[in-house]
Amino acid sequence: MAGVDSRLLEVLGRASSLELLQLKGVIERMLADPKRIVPIRLNLHLGQAVRFMDWRDGRMCAGTVLAMKETQATIQEEGTRIAWSVPYTAIEPPVHTARTAAEPEAPAAPQPGRNDFRCGEKVAFEDKYLNTIVGTIVRINQRTASIDPGDGTTWRVGFPLLRHVVDI
Repeated sequence: MAGVDSRLLEVLGRASSLELLQLKGVIERMLADPKRIVPIRLNLHLGQAVRFMDWRDGRMCAGTVLAMKETQATIQEEGTRIAWSVPYTAIEPPVHTARTAAEPEAPAAPQPGRNDFRCGEKVAFEDKYLNTIVGTIVRINQRTASIDPGDGTTWRVGFPLLRHVVDI
């Protein structure tokens, strides 16, 4: 296997099938942990060029992000134009390059504030696991809005994290 430490392969070769199966379960739980997924997902956006690992042969491929779901992204491979569903942990985190003096920084979009929202409006936001929550504003507080998603819970969310939802 390309890119795998030969010492690791030697140790795994001596493990029993049961030990390998137990290890597989541990690794799958670790890879599904939101602490590993969320940092990668936060730095991705639709149309972004990324590198991802092809699980069939372990090589890195280039592609473009087409869709982002809860645990996987759909990436169109550059050469073949085939779309793959890839777990976020198989995506190489994007490298943040320092801006040069000749490259001006884009102006930041204004953050929504208290005056941009009203009681009864439908809004959406992401929870800490990046699940989208849609609800109605039931109260406007000083720095947050109280949101009722209709499932018996209430959320207090800061205004910069909210976005308007348009019913069609």
